[in-house]
Amino acid sequence: MKDTAMVNSYLLLKLIHILSATVIAGTGTGIAFFMLMAYRSRDIHAIRVTARLVVLADWLFTTPAVMTQLLTGLALMEVMGIRYTSPWFYGVAALFVFIGLCWLPVVAIQYRLRQLSSDAEVLPDGFHRLMRWWMALGIPAFAALLVLFWLMVFKPLPLA
Repeated sequence: MKDTAMVNSYLLLKLIHILSATVIAGTGTGIAFFMLMAYRSRDIHAIRVTARLVVLADWLFTTPAVMTQLLTGLALMEVMGIRYTSPWFYGVAALFVFIGLCWLPVVAIQYRLRQLSSDAEVLPDGFHRLMRWWMALGIPAFAALLVLFWLMVFKPLPLA
């Protein structure tokens, strides 16, 4: 019975971990797509609404999913007996931190984009500069997320 309970706990943790990773990837992709499409439209009203919803989506979906990833990831390591000194963990931790270091400025930029578009009739030059930074940080973060998925699935580095 104990083995069944342990397997069920592991599978539940794994399911929650996979679902939160899906939310991060899906929300990130959706936010990027809709913000970029609104920006490319040059329609100030579409940009204004999208910028406001992007900030909201990060709070409602991305932030809780990131926290869930961290907690379930650490719990899965414990259940699986993966050491915190393993090359695999160092790789995963480095990517997690790198993505976070890209994401936090992106969130700040999104707040500024929302503010700059809220009352504007024409987008100020600062908006365009911030959009370039938003993309410059978002692209490597998304690429790192894909590598993180690869590490999670294939575990090519030693776990001990």
